[in-house]
Amino acid sequence: MSHNIVINPFKIILLLFLIASCSTLVEDKNTNKNNVMYKIQSIDSNFSNLETLLFVDIGTQSLLHIKKGTVLKYYSISSSYYGTGSKENSLKTPLGRHEIYKKIGNGLPNNAILKGRVWNGAIADIIVEPIDTDFDHVTSRILWLDGLEVGKNKGKGIDSRNRYIYIHGTAEEGLIGKPASDGCIRMYNKDVIELFDLVDEKAQVWIY
Repeated sequence: MSHNIVINPFKIILLLFLIASCSTLVEDKNTNKNNVMYKIQSIDSNFSNLETLLFVDIGTQSLLHIKKGTVLKYYSISSSYYGTGSKENSLKTPLGRHEIYKKIGNGLPNNAILKGRVWNGAIADIIVEPIDTDFDHVTSRILWLDGLEVGKNKGKGIDSRNRYIYIHGTAEEGLIGKPASDGCIRMYNKDVIELFDLVDEKAQVWIY
């Protein structure tokens, strides 16, 4: 008995396209990671002495979790829609060296909405489309940042801690990967929960 095997050329083309697309995405991610590492090296060649470093790269909208000079994880983020800067009420993301001042939200459910750093029981509806809403919900976890550079991100009128600059989850996950926040660093909720559990208060956070 013979069996005729019908090969659909469209399916083959589609499969080849998907394979090529995945390979390109991996290659682009590795290239971005390597470029960011070169950038960190140029900022301070002694960065590998730090036990933990979270490096936020505005250009690639990424955050690297680095331990003793080794990259543990590469995350996509969103910085401010309004650009970078430290001026109070500017809604911009401050540059420079920071540290984690306080961790907030330990044990809260995924997508919990925090208002004034307190959960009142509300859970966010996550928007996976690239839609900018009227809300800037802070969700799941907060890593509250404190500037370390007087005159740049610490001090009167430019103080990151007093501006309530956080790394936090967002309901607008569809906008992750491009500038979209009102000053903070947004992450996917699953990512910020993971990161929250891996870092301690006083860990350094560099934003460049």
